[in-house]
Amino acid sequence: MKSATIRDVARAANVSVATVSRALNRGETVSMPTRVRVLDAAGALDYVPHSGARSLSTSRTDTIGVLLPDLHGEFFSELIRGIDQATRAHKLHLLLSHSHGDPQEAMAVLKAMRSRVDAMLVMSPYADGALLSGALNGAVPLVLMGGGGDAGAHPSFAIDNRAGAVAITSHLLDAGYRRIGFIAGPADNIEAGQRLSGYRAALAARSIAFEQIVQGDFGERSGFAGAGLLLAAGPPDAIFAANDMMAIGALEALRGAGLNVPGDVALAGFDDIPVARFLDPPLTTAGVPIAEIGRRAVECCIAMVADATGGPGHIFTPELVVRASSGPGKQDRPNGRLIREEV
Repeated sequence: MKSATIRDVARAANVSVATVSRALNRGETVSMPTRVRVLDAAGALDYVPHSGARSLSTSRTDTIGVLLPDLHGEFFSELIRGIDQATRAHKLHLLLSHSHGDPQEAMAVLKAMRSRVDAMLVMSPYADGALLSGALNGAVPLVLMGGGGDAGAHPSFAIDNRAGAVAITSHLLDAGYRRIGFIAGPADNIEAGQRLSGYRAALAARSIAFEQIVQGDFGERSGFAGAGLLLAAGPPDAIFAANDMMAIGALEALRGAGLNVPGDVALAGFDDIPVARFLDPPLTTAGVPIAEIGRRAVECCIAMVADATGGPGHIFTPELVVRASSGPGKQDRPNGRLIREEV
């Protein structure tokens, strides 16, 4: 069966094609009785407006573009959940892609998307902000997520990674651990660098000379390998992984070595992905409102599309979530932040 066209709706409602277009796009010049007649005709014919034609008449696509460094893993799943909830609440569409951390691929995606979306939401934890802005060429508003990109020029919704890492390391020190090994994230990742800086700062503040760092890539396998390297170099009494996925890999490595967590080696991560609380033992971590970051960033996009101003963005301070993987510890308040202790 052939789909109804805008001309079919116009004939059924006994109005012009232009009036149908204005009525469907909420034009102020259409009276309420005429609008109702057009909507009734469109409903009876099961008419669906052509998105391309509609965008030409309104200069809007009702679509938010999203570019992430990856789509795999619980962190990105949770982030996309928040983004999706916000766009659905506003009856908008999502155009989603990823760059695998490749700036050239990210630029190609942005150039392809910029004429198809009303705004771009980008997470790029690398020093490529000027390149990304150039790829968009001011065609649509740009909102950033995470600590990379060109946060000074665009609204940014980011995590205070350094503060979160200071809180985790301080908690482990307060619990009596002194040989704290660190599994770092990718060397070229800005957020990973901030977490490494927080680890080092917390040790320096307590005049702890022991510093043991191995490189990871935020993946579970690198956490497994990193824990193995730390154990081989002289077992630490605690391991802090720069994200929860690496902490999960480290947990498997410790078990494989016949070590008990936290009896032999304490363990902590970063992000508080949904699975963290269901591990055995449950994982101590720096809690980040992942879905909320996505939701707030979308709200900023919508505000910028409406009036070109979306506010300055927001820096989210992680919450120290103490669980069984780090042992009982001391119930203090590092840097003034309340610990959420879960049994």
